Amino acid sequence: MLELAYRGTAYAGWQRQPNARSVEEVIDTALGTVLGQPIKLVGCGRTDAGVHASNYAAHFDYGGALPPRLLGRLNRYLPEDIALYRLYTVPGDVHARFSATGRTYVYRISYAKDPFRIDTVAWLPSLPDLDRTLMQRAADLLLEYGEFAPFCKTNSDAYTLRCSLTESRWEFGDTEMYYTVTANRFLRGMVRLIVGMCLRVGSGRLTVADVRRALDEQKRLAQPWSVPAGGLYLTHVSYDRTSWELSP
Repeated sequence: MLELAYRGTAYAGWQRQPNARSVEEVIDTALGTVLGQPIKLVGCGRTDAGVHASNYAAHFDYGGALPPRLLGRLNRYLPEDIALYRLYTVPGDVHARFSATGRTYVYRISYAKDPFRIDTVAWLPSLPDLDRTLMQRAADLLLEYGEFAPFCKTNSDAYTLRCSLTESRWEFGDTEMYYTVTANRFLRGMVRLIVGMCLRVGSGRLTVADVRRALDEQKRLAQPWSVPAGGLYLTHVSYDRTSWELSP
C-alpha cells in the first residue's frame, strides 16, 4: 500500500483515461520501470480532473522482494507534482478502496485573488456577501440524511446513492474559508455540488428549506452549481492499520 499526494492540475483525474494523462498511469509507469514488470495500481477512489490529494492510498500486487530505497528511486522518477510518502506491506485481503472506512475532503476558497495559488485554491469573485450562519445550517442539514441524489452527477454509475456523513462544517479564517466533509464514501462530484449549494444558501439564492425538500424527495436542486475543481483536496483516508507493516 502506497501513501502519496498529488497536485491534480495537470491530470485528467486519478483514474487511467484512454486519451488523457492520469495520476494512476504516471505512477503505474514509474513502478513498472523500477520493478521491471507491469504494475496495476488500485486507488482508494476516483478524483476528478484538477482535484488534488494531500493524502491518498493505492495498493498493488507484487510477488518478489522489493528493491532497497524504492520510494526514493520512485520519487526521483516521478514528476514534481506527485510525491510518494510511505510504503506498507499489507495482507492480501486489504484493498485500497473497499477496506477504507472513511474519507475526508476539504474545499478551500480564498477571499482574494492570489496569482501564486492558481488552481490550488478557489477564488470566486462573483460571490456576494455570505451569511455564514446559513451556510453552516445547510451543511448541518446533510448530517440528517443518508441518501444524496441531489448531489450526484447525472452521468454517475454509482450502484447506490447512500453515504454515511459524520462531519460537515465550514471554517472561516482571515484569508480563506474551508468546507470539510467526512463520510464512508462519496458520489461522483458530490463535494463540489455540496459546496455550491452552501454558497447559494449563504448568498440568498437558495433556502435551507429548498435543500431539505430536495433531500426529502431525492431530487436535484434547480440550477445546481458544481464549484471549480482546483479548490478540492482529498485529505485523509481511514483504515484499520493493525496488520500493516511499514517498509524500509
